[in-house]
Amino acid sequence: MLHGAEQRRQEPEEPDAEPDPELMLPAFRDYLEMDEVIDYIGGDNDPMGVDTFIHRIDSTDVIYQPRKKRAKIIGKYLMGDLLGEGSYGKVKEMLDTDTLCRRAVKILKKKKLRRIPNGEANVKKEIQLLRRLRHKNVIQLVDVLYNEEKQKMYMVMEYCVCGMQEMLDSVHDKKFPVFQAHGYFCQLIDGLEYLHSQGIVHKDIKPGNLLLTTDGTLKISDLGVAEALHPFAEDDTCRTSQGSPAFQPPEIANGLDTFSGFKVDIWSAGVTLYNITTGLYPFEGDNIYKLFENIGKGDYTIPEECGPLLADLLRGMLEYDPVKRFSIQQIRQHNWFRKKHAQMETPVPIPPSPETKDKWRSMTVVPYLEDLHGYNDEDEDLFNEDVEDEIIYTQDFTVPGQVQMPEEEIEQNGQNRSKGHHKAMCMNGTEAGQFNSKAKTERRSSSSSNPSRKASTSSSKIRKLSPCKQQ
Repeated sequence: MLHGAEQRRQEPEEPDAEPDPELMLPAFRDYLEMDEVIDYIGGDNDPMGVDTFIHRIDSTDVIYQPRKKRAKIIGKYLMGDLLGEGSYGKVKEMLDTDTLCRRAVKILKKKKLRRIPNGEANVKKEIQLLRRLRHKNVIQLVDVLYNEEKQKMYMVMEYCVCGMQEMLDSVHDKKFPVFQAHGYFCQLIDGLEYLHSQGIVHKDIKPGNLLLTTDGTLKISDLGVAEALHPFAEDDTCRTSQGSPAFQPPEIANGLDTFSGFKVDIWSAGVTLYNITTGLYPFEGDNIYKLFENIGKGDYTIPEECGPLLADLLRGMLEYDPVKRFSIQQIRQHNWFRKKHAQMETPVPIPPSPETKDKWRSMTVVPYLEDLHGYNDEDEDLFNEDVEDEIIYTQDFTVPGQVQMPEEEIEQNGQNRSKGHHKAMCMNGTEAGQFNSKAKTERRSSSSSNPSRKASTSSSKIRKLSPCKQQ
């Protein structure tokens, strides 16, 4: 008996015994089958080629499932889509949930600012300047939020639908009709005169830093390289400049140690007027050295199509000698500036959005509002679950320069506000209370008619009071 067992133990096993497919795990069985296919393709049994088993399709034929947009709330603002991106950071659309005003936010990362020369200093200076400025032709800073953990700063600005450079790039000849250019230039001089009255030299006037609202109001933006003169300074002498090379005057191109800051802005405004009326630049060069060499010489030509009045104004603003260069008062008294120009051509419209091709430039916050508040019959079951987990709240912000008030003073101020009749106003003149009261009544009616909705809104209130999620 023992001898038979030893004999069976010594018998060699079959070398390539096929395992029973029914007893294998499905994943392992699929792995073996794919391994056999690879062996078959790699061997000499492939008379028809690899494409017999691997079907190749063009990338254009692939149908991608669009990603559902999830709501993201920063403080009291609901985030929208990307509007643009610059050297300092991204710019996105926002919605103020208190006033329902459309906003734009510049998102700045501290890590990125450190890699830019004078990046952090320029941002701090811009915030300080914008806080004290209020003019219809200067961009307004609404709020500043800072996330210590993410090292991000959010500069909330008033919303502008388009930039002047974007409008110029949308037409073939890269210029505006004379009447349209005249209207924008008059607003530019108004904003520039206000900045100079506040002792601020912009130093980077160009179409790329001029934004437009839906009603055609021009806004001077990007004061990152601007300089605030000392309140008791004798004159407007400046010593540094970081503006765009094509818009710099000869005194900077020639490397002078000191120069008149106000006359630098006059020169840049003259180059801007030249550009938006002709589609060209007065000075060009293959590189920055050749460009500065041409600017330093001061030789340029004005196209005949500009006419004698505009040509005379351009020569006065692009005067080589800063002392002889036009002042803002001289520009205002010029006949071309004071003339009412007839609308002989079709104005350049605001181009469609580059991403969505939306010619109306609709609010990009709407899909996120639908995710936050709206639902359909298919999503009705989701309200029984914790839908608030999909919403990202970020509330641990510090506002630079803001002093925290004691709780007693906050309660007293709240009682005083309830007694008073002051109403918060939106930037476009709409009373914020109208929207809030209407929204509250709609929420009450919707929650009473839908119990599951009511449960969801109550859970959202609890979530907002509890420690919130980070981005």
